[in-house]
Amino acid sequence: MKSYLDLVQHVLDNGTLKKNRTGTDTLMSFGYHYKVDLSKGFPLLTTKKVFFNSVVRELLWYLSGETHIRNLRQHTKIWDAWTSEDKNWEVGKMYGYQWVNWEKFTEDKETGKINKEHINQIEEALKLIKNNPDSRRIIVSAWNPSVLDQIALPSCHAFFIFSVVNNKLNCHLTQRSGDIALGIPFNLACYATLTQMMAQESNLELGEFSHYINDAHIYVNHIDGMKEQLKREPYPLPKLVIQQKPFWELQFEDFELQNYQHHPVIKFPVAV
Repeated sequence: MKSYLDLVQHVLDNGTLKKNRTGTDTLMSFGYHYKVDLSKGFPLLTTKKVFFNSVVRELLWYLSGETHIRNLRQHTKIWDAWTSEDKNWEVGKMYGYQWVNWEKFTEDKETGKINKEHINQIEEALKLIKNNPDSRRIIVSAWNPSVLDQIALPSCHAFFIFSVVNNKLNCHLTQRSGDIALGIPFNLACYATLTQMMAQESNLELGEFSHYINDAHIYVNHIDGMKEQLKREPYPLPKLVIQQKPFWELQFEDFELQNYQHHPVIKFPVAV
């Protein structure tokens, strides 16, 4: 996929060597942006194998609102590095919890009692897409400053916005930090899947996915693998088929990836 390979080449050619909290230096580029036309195929990398089953499992985990990975890790271990059995596999109120259980506090003016409600931001976004598609406020935020010291990882993909144009659903993601080798391919596929789910629920066509990455980086121990990807000729993009079911009833078995041709896996170590 050209847009991803262009990102890789840009950072390899122009990136700045920078230290970070993990102890493994990165080549980074500030403020990188690209777009993908979702109507031209499902944007899953073909220059290496990306495990689409794990992409779907992770997305459904987000939508569940769970604050642990006890169920997720029965299917994929992609989040194991961020918690442990000693912590009962808890990760805190991050990502999906914020998507579907954003906490809202109000004060009862008569009693002074503080009441807590929950906002399902995904459901609210769906309502706006269906009932007020010209809205410029169809936003979902995973960045909640009040929980940053209580979660396994402050949300990398911080917030996203939907926009309906000419009966097509577009999605823009703002990401504070992006691991180009491991994270970005998953993020791209995850939000493309979510956008297709939302479009199907709202009887809209697929538009574009727009992605802004504040700190787009390649870890120095990933550079050789990234260069190997650049040597590989991309295959045509696959197609994603989602069963015609209500949004909140979709399960793992309802997602089918068709005609996925890919080059072999490239293994990259995870920087934690």
